[in-house]
Amino acid sequence: MAYDRPDALVSTEWLAAHLNDANLRIVDATYVMGAPGRTGAQDYAGKHIPGAVFWDLDAISDKDNPLPVMLPKPEAFAAAVGALGIGDDTQVVVYDNTALLGSARVWWMLRSFGHDKVAVLDGGIGKWVAEGRQTESGAQKPVAPATFTPKPRPELVRDFDAMRRNVDTKAEQVVDARAPGRFNGVDPETRPGSRGGHIPGSVNLPYAKVLTGEHKTFAAPDALKAQYEAAGLDTDKPIAVTCGGGISAPVLALGLHLIGRKDTPVYDASWNEWGTRPDAPVEK
Repeated sequence: MAYDRPDALVSTEWLAAHLNDANLRIVDATYVMGAPGRTGAQDYAGKHIPGAVFWDLDAISDKDNPLPVMLPKPEAFAAAVGALGIGDDTQVVVYDNTALLGSARVWWMLRSFGHDKVAVLDGGIGKWVAEGRQTESGAQKPVAPATFTPKPRPELVRDFDAMRRNVDTKAEQVVDARAPGRFNGVDPETRPGSRGGHIPGSVNLPYAKVLTGEHKTFAAPDALKAQYEAAGLDTDKPIAVTCGGGISAPVLALGLHLIGRKDTPVYDASWNEWGTRPDAPVEK
């Protein structure tokens, strides 16, 4: 399998063969949006891969930021991750039940704090279950805490000021992972007070376009690269990714990683911030 390597993406076959590795921590990062009454924690309790811990994106976030699921402070991140049994040398495999949205976000979060031993399970738990592989249910079992040392990598994170400067400098191409209706300002935004449209000069590549099949696995390398190029990107030049609120943009960052662009930055606050700031220019 072209992407079957622990530094980025692993197959269900790989995980099944390594399920009991002593230094492996499996993480369920299911994050549910737009489905009232359903939560990732409920999905985890109903069915998860044996030994997996649950990563709550709402809980592991910056509580001082009014925007949801923003990157926490390094000390808070280290404490939360260590409590899940993830230490400096732990190999993490993260999956979800929501088309890689939660798992790609966790992949980027860990890398942004200097932990590169993290890979996403291609196809998530949906593919795992479809293949008849073992699952368990119920609350998370206690895990031994570990020591996680954060080593922030600011080059993987973009904030408003950086994105605003980039509108003028055009130092980085910007690709937006939202649906076309929101990118073009035709469909309503989900955050109150947010304008419709996109960052001037950005291009649109809905995150689902880099995934394929019933279980939302990544497209093959040539097809994946073609999707980025069809959106108007030069994959040999710098790129930053954005979306509605920092959840789907990491899917595009992971896809770029798979075709050789290892350190694509994510605009963490994305349109949740840009669309509500009167000093942010907007195109439709």
